[in-house]
Amino acid sequence: MSAQDEIVVGLDIGTTKIAALVGRKNEHGKLEILGMGKSESIGVNRGVVTRITPTVEAIQKAVAEAEENSGVKIELVNVGIAGQHIRSLQHHGIKMRNSYEEEITKKDVNELIDDMYKLVMMPGEQILDVIPQEYTLDNEQGITDPIGMAGSRFEANFHIITGQIAAAKNIYKCVKKADLEVTNLILEPLASSDAVLSQEEKEAGVVLVDIGGGTTDIAIFKENIIRHTAVIPFGGNIITEDIKEGCTIIRKHAEQLKVKFGSALADQTSTTEIVAIPGLRGREPKEISVQNLAHIIQARMEEIIEQVYYEIKNSGFEEKLIAGIVVTGGGAQLKHIKHLFEFTTGMDTRVGYPTEHLAKDNEKVSYPTYSTGVGLILQGFERLEKEDATTENQNKTEETEESPKKAKRGPGGFLKLIKDKTSEFFEDDNV
Repeated sequence: MSAQDEIVVGLDIGTTKIAALVGRKNEHGKLEILGMGKSESIGVNRGVVTRITPTVEAIQKAVAEAEENSGVKIELVNVGIAGQHIRSLQHHGIKMRNSYEEEITKKDVNELIDDMYKLVMMPGEQILDVIPQEYTLDNEQGITDPIGMAGSRFEANFHIITGQIAAAKNIYKCVKKADLEVTNLILEPLASSDAVLSQEEKEAGVVLVDIGGGTTDIAIFKENIIRHTAVIPFGGNIITEDIKEGCTIIRKHAEQLKVKFGSALADQTSTTEIVAIPGLRGREPKEISVQNLAHIIQARMEEIIEQVYYEIKNSGFEEKLIAGIVVTGGGAQLKHIKHLFEFTTGMDTRVGYPTEHLAKDNEKVSYPTYSTGVGLILQGFERLEKEDATTENQNKTEETEESPKKAKRGPGGFLKLIKDKTSEFFEDDNV
C-alpha cells in the first residue's frame, strides 16, 4: 500500500454489512475518507463469524470497491471485534521500584501493562486489550501521565477486555484468506466512541450505545477514562425478525418496512396510516398498520434499552454521567429512538454522527451506520502515533544506555498469539 504511514484502512466486519474505509489525515488533523466499499454480510451472526467462505468473499468485494474508489492498494487493515463473548473487568497492578529517586520511564509503564497480560483467564478466553485508567505513585492517586515523576511504589488501575480466542481467530482467518494482513484487532465500541464522542463528553461522563445489526455495543467514559464496556447480543436484525413474525411477511419486506416506516414510539404514529406490501405470487397485497409496526418495534427496542440501562447501573456510574447517552450505529437511524431512550432511562440522549473528526467533504460516511468504520481508522492512527513515540523514546534510550528489546504488547501481542495458533491452518490450506 502506498504512503503506508499516512493512509489507514478500517475494516468493519458486521452482522449486516462489511465495510472497508480508506482514510488519511489532512493538514488540519481532520480525517479524509479517500474511498469506501461495502458488501452484504452473510457469514457473520451477532458479531461472530459463523461461515468462513461467504465472509471472505464479502471482505474481498468490499475491499475491491474501496480500492477502486480510493486508488489505493489495500494490504494492511484495522479490524473491529465484537460479539457476546467480549467481557471487561477492572484490575489493579503494583510494581515496587529499587529507588524512589529514579524517574518513572516508559519501560516501567510497559512492564506494569505486560504484567496484566499474565492474568489467568477462563479456558478459551484471552486478553484482547489492556487500557490504563489512572496511576498511583507512593499513594498519590489520580495521576494520568506518570512518566518523569519519582517514586518507589508504582500502581495503576486497568480496564481489561477479554474475548474468546476462537472467535478472534476466525476473524483473522477470514482477513488472511482475503489476502490482507491485520494491523490491529480493535474492540468496536472503542472505535465507535472515537468517531462520535467529544473530549468534553468523555470528561463529563457519557455512555456510547452502538446499535448494530447483530449486537449492541456499550462503552462508558468518565474523566476521559474508559470505565466499562459490554456487548449485548441483540441489535437491529432481531427487530426485523419480530416484524417478519408479527406481520407474517418475508424478511426482505420486514427490513424495508422497518427502514422506511419504522418508529420506536407507537403513540407518535398515525392510527390510520396503512402500508401495502406486495403479495406473494398470485396473492393479494397485504396491508400493514404503521402503528402496529411501531408497537412491534417499540416492544423489542425497550427490551434492548433495558439491558443497556442494566449495564449502566452495573458500572456504578449511573449518577455521574453528565453527558447522558449517545446512540449510534444503524439502529440509531430509527425514528424517535432518542425519545424512547430518554423515556426509558431518564437520561439525556442524542444521536451520534461520525463527523467529530471528519473533514467536511465526507457526506457519504457521515451516517451513524459508519461510526465503527471511521473509528477503526482513528484508532489505527492513534496506535500508529503511539508506536512512533515509543520507538523514538527507545532509540534515545539506546543511545545513552544498553536496554533490552521491547516486548510486543497489546493488540500486537494478541495478534502474534492468533498467528501462531493459526499457522498450521494456513499451511494445511496453502493460503
